[in-house]
Amino acid sequence: MNYINGGVCAAKGFRAAGIHCGLRKNKTKKDVALIVSDCDCSTAAVYTTNLVKGAPIDVTKRNIANGVARAVICNSGNANTCNANGIEVAEAMCALVEKHVGIPACDVVVASTGVIGQPLDISPMAAHMDELVAALGCTAEHSTNANEAIMTTDVVHKEVAVEFEIAGKRCAMGGIAKGSGMIHPNMATMLVFITTDAAISPELLQKAIRADVADTFNMVSVDGDTSTNDTLAVLANGMAENPTITEEGKDYDDFCAALRAVTSGLCRAIAADGEGATKLLIASVSGAADSDNARRIAKSIITSSLTKAAMFGADANWGRVLCAIGYSGAQVDVHKVDVDFVSAAGEVAVCRGGAGVEFSEEKAKEILVEKEITIRVALGDGDGIATAYGCDLTYDYVKINGDYRT
Repeated sequence: MNYINGGVCAAKGFRAAGIHCGLRKNKTKKDVALIVSDCDCSTAAVYTTNLVKGAPIDVTKRNIANGVARAVICNSGNANTCNANGIEVAEAMCALVEKHVGIPACDVVVASTGVIGQPLDISPMAAHMDELVAALGCTAEHSTNANEAIMTTDVVHKEVAVEFEIAGKRCAMGGIAKGSGMIHPNMATMLVFITTDAAISPELLQKAIRADVADTFNMVSVDGDTSTNDTLAVLANGMAENPTITEEGKDYDDFCAALRAVTSGLCRAIAADGEGATKLLIASVSGAADSDNARRIAKSIITSSLTKAAMFGADANWGRVLCAIGYSGAQVDVHKVDVDFVSAAGEVAVCRGGAGVEFSEEKAKEILVEKEITIRVALGDGDGIATAYGCDLTYDYVKINGDYRT
């Protein structure tokens, strides 16, 4: 497997575009994205578990109930959530794709992101739909344009693509994501669109992404808030011409490995770009009683506001890590816990057997001022492992969210 350029355009038969149509006041900000496939795709998705859901989720669920789609349309600047006419607007977005591209509205994945509770006027999209369709292309630049169009408070692009083989056929898979704040997923994350030219049945595709998110997107947290619009959708058009994957086995495992490469890369990018963040935090847990306990512990560490604040200040306050482990609800013998802080500057042991050990505060500071820090936790309870991704908690997070709407 090799990492390549191209994002959602890396796979055969996919085109993408992103333009400014006027939904956002800042004319330098792209605000509507379109991804289309040359043929029908096996399609699967997972969504937020928040009971308050964006209207596009209901429409997308209905549209892909048969496991087939061929296009994605997404706007930024407005979440189309808690609006009386939200369903009508989301359906109208799909109808625009049918009118201007020729793809049936019922084969469109629709998504929105931005401010909650504000009416979404579809007229700017309708007025610029010809321009959006004309901008479609199959290069890496076109994928980046689509990525920019779904960004809100994001400050960096989030694109990953890989090439891999299935049954001797060269396949590609790529994804784009948006997510910087209001990130604490429980089933999917923010907005993520993945395309592949591998051939796989809708049933196996759904199984693959549900298994994957348990150890990727569900293990990301920036601020503890689960969004109303979280959607992960994967479209597989089969143009690589591999034998269609319809059952588990080597081909399915190879597909899942490629999926994991894409999703884990997007997870790291999302966590590192947390609102106001200066550091990517990785909680690496081993030796837990089982995988579920490992996930609980890793996620608890990464969501601890006190731990996040300590990492911002490069303070080796390992007691906050132990505290987060203790209230995680996991089965754990706290007297066996070992903790190390690790970065490109080295590593330092701060806790052994649930108790502090002597260490150099100066060395710890050097390690914790780096841009990427791993909080490594070893337990003596079993074979469970898990990794969670997060970021530090900074002054700028409050500044950004203090006036997000206005």
